[in-house]
Amino acid sequence: MMKEEKYLVTGAAGFIGFNLSKRLLSEGKNVIGVDNLNDYYDVNLKHERLSHIKHHPNFEFLKIDIANKSDMEEIFKNNNIVNVINLAAQAGVRYSIENPDVYINSNIIGFYNILELCRHYPVNHLVYASSSSVYGANKKIPFEETDFVDNPVSLYAATKKSNELMAHTYSHLYKIPSTGLRFFTVYGPMGRPDMAYFSFTDKYFRNEAIKIFNNGDFENDLYRDFTYIDDIVEGIIRVIDKPPRDLEPMYRVLNIGNNNPVKLMEFINTLEKSLSKAFGKEIFFKKEFEPIKKGDVYRTYASIDKLDSLIGFKPMTSISKGLMEFSKWYFEFYDKSRDKI
Repeated sequence: MMKEEKYLVTGAAGFIGFNLSKRLLSEGKNVIGVDNLNDYYDVNLKHERLSHIKHHPNFEFLKIDIANKSDMEEIFKNNNIVNVINLAAQAGVRYSIENPDVYINSNIIGFYNILELCRHYPVNHLVYASSSSVYGANKKIPFEETDFVDNPVSLYAATKKSNELMAHTYSHLYKIPSTGLRFFTVYGPMGRPDMAYFSFTDKYFRNEAIKIFNNGDFENDLYRDFTYIDDIVEGIIRVIDKPPRDLEPMYRVLNIGNNNPVKLMEFINTLEKSLSKAFGKEIFFKKEFEPIKKGDVYRTYASIDKLDSLIGFKPMTSISKGLMEFSKWYFEFYDKSRDKI
């Protein structure tokens, strides 16, 4: 008797992994979610995400580190895994300077384990998280998938570029259909607390100044291609059903971004307005300007022509709408209201 088909989502307690798992479950898919629940940021937030899906009859959660090959192999042995979406990774550009070991363990060894298991237990499609950080200090804009990306400026970026190379090799040798998604600054409700929009908000309520790493140079400000979480999930869902079987090797990388970069100060002003509206009073951050940090890049800007051509979808959520959704969630989740502050 054929076992029921299942989707494996690694990093299922993470920002993207949780939202993707929730969407797959809503579409009637069977999902196995894996996460090691590390303490890179508040574990309570990870548990909060899981609380929304852990009781779903089609969901099974396993606390496993993808770097543990034997534990991961048990999943493939005991289940009919048809698609793997590998979102488990140690994130963060700046943290990779402080703690490089965890990046090698999760992003390199962990991803190698995923590839090996897809080799020995063939799947329809391996979709994995790459990053816009692979473009480094690329001056050509918008960033296209064919651009030269061999000069990463952070260890995090180097591990993501390594993932693409490893996937290319395994697709060539073992016919594994794989797609790497270069995510561009994903944000939204229940996001990562280490991301700027989230940490800036936290700092406001701790009465701390936010640090802005642009030298106070508003004329040549940094800018980012902010991409709302719902658009990211929609893109992944559509990509899963489009494995690159017509390519040799069966491998591709795709940008998934908003294709509409926003200057850092515009982003900060928009966040202040969104928080003010959600809170019911004017909110302004205390600001301190500092030089750009090692590993940071001046700009990210996604060309999404390849994505649109493949799946007929372009991320469209505006930064004002996305930050408004985050702001409403933040006040509700942290129970912040004017009469309590």
